[in-house]
Amino acid sequence: MDNNKIKFNSKPKVAFICVHNSCRSQMAEALGKLYAEDVFESYSAGTHLKDHINPDAVRLMKKLYNIDMEKTQRNKLIEEIPSPDVVITMGCNVDCPVLPCKIREDWGLEDPSGKSDEEFIKIIETIDRKIKELRDRLAQG
Repeated sequence: MDNNKIKFNSKPKVAFICVHNSCRSQMAEALGKLYAEDVFESYSAGTHLKDHINPDAVRLMKKLYNIDMEKTQRNKLIEEIPSPDVVITMGCNVDCPVLPCKIREDWGLEDPSGKSDEEFIKIIETIDRKIKELRDRLAQG
């Protein structure tokens, strides 16, 4: 048995954390549900909330994946989600909260808010790839 493998008693809960829970973490939650619903539960949350999900994130996720995040998700504080097994911070640096978990990663993603669609899409593509890699790693134990 590989001593580096972490065992979960049930489907792991993955929390995608960003300060405002309005852009990167929301897109990660949506793509986690799209690609890995059978492997892990996806949640997103933040320490401070904006009053809405980033409109460019909503528009581009609809365009690229036909996912309407305004209908399926909402901004949430960390206290509103279940205790996570896996915490993925999006790259919020010093403002990232510390949550107890079995696995922690920082994806170091630049916030695309206010940038061009091309820059936004690069971040979405990175999240897409990282979600699939996470799914594969967790599925393998």
